[in-house]
Amino acid sequence: MKYDSLSREITERIEYDRIKGRRPSVGFDDGRAIRRSPMHDKPSVWRPPFVRDTDKILHSAYYSRFADKTQVFSFYKNDDISRRALHVQLVSRIARTIGAVLNLNLDLIEAIALGHDMGHTPFGHAGEKYLDELYFEGAGRHFAHNIHSVRVLDGIYPYNITLQTLNGIASHNGEMECEHYAPAPLENFSEFDRIMEGCYKDTENIKKLTPCTLEGCLVRICDIIAYLGKDRQDAKKAGLIGREEDVFDYGPIGQINAEIINNLSVNIIENSYGKSYIRMSPDYFEALRNAKRSNYRLIYLSDQVRLPQDEIIRPMFSRMYTKLLSDVKEGRRESPVFRHHITPIDKSFYRREKPYIEENPHTIVTDYMASMTDDYFVDLFEYLFPGEKSIRYRGYFED
Repeated sequence: MKYDSLSREITERIEYDRIKGRRPSVGFDDGRAIRRSPMHDKPSVWRPPFVRDTDKILHSAYYSRFADKTQVFSFYKNDDISRRALHVQLVSRIARTIGAVLNLNLDLIEAIALGHDMGHTPFGHAGEKYLDELYFEGAGRHFAHNIHSVRVLDGIYPYNITLQTLNGIASHNGEMECEHYAPAPLENFSEFDRIMEGCYKDTENIKKLTPCTLEGCLVRICDIIAYLGKDRQDAKKAGLIGREEDVFDYGPIGQINAEIINNLSVNIIENSYGKSYIRMSPDYFEALRNAKRSNYRLIYLSDQVRLPQDEIIRPMFSRMYTKLLSDVKEGRRESPVFRHHITPIDKSFYRREKPYIEENPHTIVTDYMASMTDDYFVDLFEYLFPGEKSIRYRGYFED
């Protein structure tokens, strides 16, 4: 095993800067935080702006649902396989560790990291793909989990989250890695809203999103660091791959999860300390890219993962979407879409500008289905279509 350490030069520089009290002034200043309603949620000495954002996210209606949402593997009863709740915590922890050394705003990092997957669907990226197809066919608008995370925290529930946190959440896309991350200016909510609307109309615009803070840049790369090795661990537990050392060997970043996290963190600190950007060295970046490609080939796009999702989950999404859309359009108040979704939102403490029921029916159904946990989705399908074939999980005691 290979665990990198910070070089003597950068270690001595960090220690000297700390002793002299002149740590890099690159973190986002709390005083520059922007809210839609600046007269509300004013910061205090014990609850600065991004602490308030984190509190809102942690206590939101959907945060607890992370615990039963697929990270990668959907059909296993195995408490040791990651769910999305663990993933967001790992992203937060890794980013905060690096951010503390770089002297970034740790409260902003935490808010972005804990909220970045709030809009994820049941059954992970497969569910996201199916919901995008259905939403675009019905309403001519695209669905992407990072953009929907913003909708959850800023549209469905108007929590008055800061612009900087929402931008970091929207721009977190961990599927697009970069060797060098530099913030792009973002002045106001009008510009942000225009950008978000463009993402609903064309998914190419999602690829152009850039964080407006170093904290957002760091969370974006830490999203990859958090899942790269952990998904391999889970794939091994699920029996998709053999011994890790026989399958993965990507030079400087290591082979196992602990090595990957340590070595990439060290490399980022070495190349980013005191800088106005987040950067990896070219060899580490190339190793990360190769490792991610391997994850796609051996895990995410493998027949064992992809085929059950396409054959089982896709038709379930389609049938449920059609049924719930009919319930909304016909105003069937006894339907779960009203009892479990529309009514609670309209009765929420956070009052919206117009009643939620006045939204486009396709948008309401998309919001509802995206909010579901895996288990809720399965139970709802069986409730709506009793007696029909549903999902069978691999049990704890099956080989």
